[in-house]
Amino acid sequence: MKEIRCNICGKTIMHDKNVYTEDVLMVTKDWGYFSKKDGKRHRFCICESCYDDMIQRFVIPVCSEDITEFM
Repeated sequence: MKEIRCNICGKTIMHDKNVYTEDVLMVTKDWGYFSKKDGKRHRFCICESCYDDMIQRFVIPVCSEDITEFM
C-alpha cells in the first residue's frame, strides 16, 4: 500500500493491514487550455486537519450535507 503524506503539513497517513487509519482529500487536476499550466497534471493530498484549516479561509463556505450511504 502506498504511503500518503499531506502536501501541506507533511503528516504521514498511517495504514494498518492495507486500510488507511484516517481519510484524506485527494485532488487530481488536469490543466487545460487558457491556463498557464496547459498540459500539466497536478496531484496532491490534504489531511483532514489541514482541510479544516483551509476551508476556514474560504469567502464562500463549503456546501455540506449529510449522507446515509458510504461507498
